[in-house]
Formats: sequence, structure tokens, C-alpha cells
Amino acid sequence: MELLCHLLPDRTHLKIQNWLIDEAKASIGLVVDSTQAIVKCPVCSFPTHRIHSRYERSLADLPWADYRITLQLRVRKFFCINNLCKRRIFTERLTSVTAPWARRTLRMAQRLTDIGLGLGGAAGVRLSQRLGFSVSRNTLLSLVRKIPLPSVGSLSTVGVDDFCFRKGKTYGTIVVDLERSRPVALLNDRSAETLAEWLKVYPDIKIVSRDRAKAYEKGIRQGVQSAIQVADRFHLLQNLAETLYQVFGMHGKAIKVVEETHNQNEAIRRDRTALVPVQPPIPTTQQQDLASTRRKRREALYQQVWDLHSCGWSAPAIARFVGISRTTVFRYLSTPTFPERQGRSDCGIRSLVSPYKDYLLKRWNEGCHEALQLFEEIQPLGYKGSYDTVARYVRRLRSSVGIKTQQWYSIKSLPKVIEPNILSLTPRRAAWLVLRREESRSADDEKLITLLMAQHPDLAEAMELSTSFAQLVRQRQPEQLDSWLAIANCSTLSPFRRFAKSLSEDYDAVKAGVTMSISNGPVEGHINRLKMLKRQMYGRAKIDLLERRFLLAT
Repeated sequence: MELLCHLLPDRTHLKIQNWLIDEAKASIGLVVDSTQAIVKCPVCSFPTHRIHSRYERSLADLPWADYRITLQLRVRKFFCINNLCKRRIFTERLTSVTAPWARRTLRMAQRLTDIGLGLGGAAGVRLSQRLGFSVSRNTLLSLVRKIPLPSVGSLSTVGVDDFCFRKGKTYGTIVVDLERSRPVALLNDRSAETLAEWLKVYPDIKIVSRDRAKAYEKGIRQGVQSAIQVADRFHLLQNLAETLYQVFGMHGKAIKVVEETHNQNEAIRRDRTALVPVQPPIPTTQQQDLASTRRKRREALYQQVWDLHSCGWSAPAIARFVGISRTTVFRYLSTPTFPERQGRSDCGIRSLVSPYKDYLLKRWNEGCHEALQLFEEIQPLGYKGSYDTVARYVRRLRSSVGIKTQQWYSIKSLPKVIEPNILSLTPRRAAWLVLRREESRSADDEKLITLLMAQHPDLAEAMELSTSFAQLVRQRQPEQLDSWLAIANCSTLSPFRRFAKSLSEDYDAVKAGVTMSISNGPVEGHINRLKMLKRQMYGRAKIDLLERRFLLAT
């Protein structure tokens, strides 16, 4: 009996009178009495000892080993002897055992709350069943929603950024205490007014790190006007990459020439080896005609957008009239020449036969040139694709050594074949290639950069501007910012003039970002954790539940 008393939620105010073990249901029922002699009225807190009546309530408690525990709690109702109190009769409270009207003990509710907080609804139910708790997912989520949010305390340096409830549709704002690297709030949208209202509650904030969004700039200025705004360096480099990408997009043909030149140099360097072509198959005449028709339609839309823009139409009005998205309109207006479609940088990389190319090349060079035999050999290795995919690759091997279809050839006279490790050079890949740190560049990267600079004066100017700006941001050289802005404002490249103009409009924040060590890195890390929680809840969590699971999880 003494051992059982030690397992009760509260040994001081509870006493075991009897117990019943049900082996079939693996449950134990404990009959427990309250031992409080004097209790306080829940309204006036006046002590009383006058008993009105007795009743029983059933509470679920933590399991013991593999047995579920049910407490048959016998408690009393009391008279309030305070004549001034509105309550005449009240039920005895056991604040250390359970909450009023609850069906489970406090410690069991706390255990279920921790499960719901860590795993959510569906996953929490699965774990609860294994631990011996009978609970629904709605109950778990309801317990999580009842948790009070933690107090924020004093704040000095914070970082703000946006996150998506639904990508491209609805967004919210995350606020992180950068001194302690902990999130402090989730806001329901990313408007300036919402952020300003939240910041007004914390007037002691001195520094706010943010991205380049105008809404956040306005919200911080309205909320805490005295705070120093810091433009995050990562977002500065991201904006620079987009600017450089626009310039490369305007010179798509030059990028293609550089790619072909580089591949030819690679072939010359390996002049004793036949290279397997990595380009996609030549499209049919019908496919070429279809692509040409679609290009003419896009070019006509591009011209129509510029014609309406020259007549004074706004971008949203143009989008509604033409029937395209505002993003496309802004992209067309940001390029003075028609932007060509960029090719894929992973051409041929995602084929089902790619993991087995080394084996196929080895067998081909050993003299096995039959597609069916190669197909049968890689099937035991795990290949799940079709024979036609292998046959297409074998045809590429045949064409690489100059053998036409159905042509007889001598095996001894065939040169060895290897697969070149070359990706297609797209404008976006070229932009990030230029912005890569010098110590991270390979010899091939340096060759590509040299070819790009020699291909067109605009490309050389864009690359020089990008390299110098990336250097002053990474090495934090604020004294060079003014001279760079002056050079960019006089540039012949309209994307860089627009970029310099946007930096000038946000000059104080950009200067602080280049000068100070504050960054939004911790904010981005917490956003990744927030994305994990959203996906764990299948993207259906409302702001109150998401906020608690995000802010309270440790």
C-alpha cells in the first residue's frame, strides 16, 4: 500500500481506499479519497470546513507499466461560510491533482501537451497509443492551443523576414531576437502596419535587421523610428545576382557561344578520346515549327507590353489587359531586349540511366556494343527503366565514334569513349559562377569567366561591377560604397542603374549592413525549422497553433 501511495499524483491530499485490476483490459482502477479538512472558496478564497455532500469523478492518470490507470476520486461539496460571497455551495478543488471539470490529471495533461507540442496531431496520436494513452488528435491540438505564449521580455536587436503560409499566395512575418537567437513572434501577414503595431510594444529596440522589402522598411520606420535598420548582406548579394542574371539574359546568344567554345576546348584537350554528346536529341521539324510559333507569340506579347507601357499604362493594368501575370510584365519591362528562354542546366543528368553510365561506358570500351546485352546486365544492378532508354544512350555512343545506324564496323578500330562532365551554361548559372568566391572557383570556372568577359563589353562591365560590389559586401568596406554607386549610376546597363537607384533609396540600411556584423542568418535558420513544422502539419496549421509549436518547442 505504501508503494502505491508513492505513485499517486499527490500523496498529501489523496488516500487510496481500494483498487481493482482488470487483466483482460490491462487497466487498474484506484478508489481515492480527498483528505483535505479545510478548503477555500474558489470565488472569495474564504476557508470553510462545512461539508454539503459527496460525489465521485473519474480521472485518467499516467499508466503504470502496461496498465492504464483510472482514479475514482471521491470529493466533496462545501458551504461557503462567508455571508458576503455570491457562491453558496462549491466543489472541492484539488489544484495539485487536476483542473476543474477535467477528465485527466495535471501530469497526464502535461505529458499529452508535450507530445502534441513536439509531434502535432496525427503523429502524436500514434505515439500516445504506444505509450498507453487513449487520445484523439483534436484533443492534442486543443491542449497545445491552451498553452500560454512565453513572455518576450526586453529586446534590443531583432531580425525580421517573411515566410509563406501558402507559397505565392499568403505570407506572414517572423521576428527573431538576434542576441539570444530565439524566435519571439509570428505575425499573420507581412504588411507594414502589422509590423509597426508589434514594434510599438517594444520601444527599446535599437537595431532591426531585414531584407530589402519596402513594407518592412516602412513598418520599422513607423514602429520604432529611432531604430537602426540593417539591410541583410545575403539579400544584397541575392539582389545583385538577380541584376547580373538580367544582363546575362539579354545576351543569351553570347552565353551560348561561350558554352560551345568551352566544350570545343574540352574536346581538343582530349583529342585522343571520342566524347559522348551530352546535348539533347535534335528536335524534329514539327517540334521546331511549334517552338518558333510560341517564340513569335511571346515576342508579340513583349512588344505589346512595351507599347502599353510607353502609353502610360501601369504594370497591373497591362497584366489584366494582356492576360499575363504581373511578374511577367515586370520581367519584360526590366529588359530592353526580348528575353530568350534559357535552357536547362541539368540536361541529361536526371535520366534513369545516369547512375549506370560508368558501367555502360566501361562495357562499351571493353567491346560490348549490343544495347540488349547492356540492358540485361544493368537490370540486376537495380536499373528500373526501359530498354528504349538504354538503346537511345547506345545510339549516342555509336554516333560519338561516327558510326551510322545499321552500319557494320570493326570493334578493334573503335576509340575509347568517355562521358564529359560538362553542364549547360545558363544565364543563372553564369551569374552565380561570377559571384562565387575566388577561393572556391575551379580552373574551369576561371576559363569560363575569361571567355565571358572577352565575349561582349556589356558582359565584362557587368562582371566587373558585380565582383567589386560582392567584394565590398563580403569584406565590409563601407568606404567604397559611394564610389561604386557613382560608377553604377553612370553605367550603360539599365539593370545596374536600377539596382544602384534602389540602393541609394535605402542608403542608410545598406551602409549599416556593409558596416555592422548583424545579419539575418539566424532568422533564415528558424524559417527552415518553421517550414519543417508546416510540412509536418501538412500546411494546414492556423497561426495560433503554428505559433505555439514554433515558439514553445525546445
